[in-house]
Amino acid sequence: MLLTKGFEVEMYTGTPQGDIIGLSDKIVAALNRFVREPDSRNVEYTTPPLCSYDRLLCDLVRPRLQLRDYLKTLGDYTLVPGSTLSLGHSDRFYRSDPGNPYHDYIEQTYGTKIVTASIHINIGIEDPEVLMRACRVIRMEAPLFLALSASSPFLDGEVTGYHSTRWQLFPKTPVHVPLFESHSHFIRWTEEQLAAGTMQNVRHLWSSVRPNGDHRPYNINRLELRICDAIEDPIALLAIAAFLEARIMQVIADPNLDPLVQSQLPAQSRAEDLASLADANETAAATNSLDAELRHWVDGRTILARDWIAELYEEMNPLAKERGFACFLSPLKKILRQGNQAQQWLKLYEGGTDIRTAIAQGIIAMIKMEHELEDKLCQQLVA
Repeated sequence: MLLTKGFEVEMYTGTPQGDIIGLSDKIVAALNRFVREPDSRNVEYTTPPLCSYDRLLCDLVRPRLQLRDYLKTLGDYTLVPGSTLSLGHSDRFYRSDPGNPYHDYIEQTYGTKIVTASIHINIGIEDPEVLMRACRVIRMEAPLFLALSASSPFLDGEVTGYHSTRWQLFPKTPVHVPLFESHSHFIRWTEEQLAAGTMQNVRHLWSSVRPNGDHRPYNINRLELRICDAIEDPIALLAIAAFLEARIMQVIADPNLDPLVQSQLPAQSRAEDLASLADANETAAATNSLDAELRHWVDGRTILARDWIAELYEEMNPLAKERGFACFLSPLKKILRQGNQAQQWLKLYEGGTDIRTAIAQGIIAMIKMEHELEDKLCQQLVA
């Protein structure tokens, strides 16, 4: 039995030359599945929670094709890959909903640091204490997912020195988020943040992973991984989702798979030390992604992100085979072999390709990939 999975997909709109143009107010008014972000230059759509990877693939591709068709009615516009304002204009906020008071707060507090594109992956977990334990494990391993997905090495037409400029800039809020020890701890902490004003509402928890649900923090039923950069290749996205699902299946099966239990850090300050370790690993992964040197949460040893991912892949692949989704997990090896989007772009740049050309080539590749997937897989499902 597979777990339910759903995606929140943020994307930039713009020109075939890579310039990002704000169109979300028009898109949201015309298309049902799309919602606006505070800045008009990116737009979001969500997929319904499904167990089937085949159907998830179609639900990822079809809205993008629908959006492309609509963009053509507005002019020569397209979808632009990447997770930051790669070619410029990060000095100004373009409001999508000027009358929204929460958006007022966002603009005034964070500016364009939040004008990024990302992928949020939601995995259904009904038992709240199992969910909290899964959040602890994935909080410690979230840097691996950032390493796989990094796609923002540029900002304002410059190489930044980070593979995920998005995550390096993004204002994680509140500044300090503990490793939640139980559901009651999460409830109590959230109530304290709302009372103190460090969170404006229950959605204002911007960390690498968080418990999610229709009435949080009280009713929670899914884990939301928020750390991933935008992933334009749907096959790569499903591989990363399969990696997450397999890890969560291991957590569900083994009650002792818990950083608070298995970590060899001193027991007296373990939760606090683990949170600090996770934060440091996130910074390392934002800088060097797959080549980042991380500290393992179990024993504190130093390990390259790509080696940690490869170890977990070998451990989880038999489980994925048993549950029938190993074919969706296997493209992970291609990412390890060829590098993530940021690494591929930086390789082009170091070879003499300018940033604008690299982005424009990514736009063309994304269009080609979507049409191939629509033709090959979605038609089979309809039949």
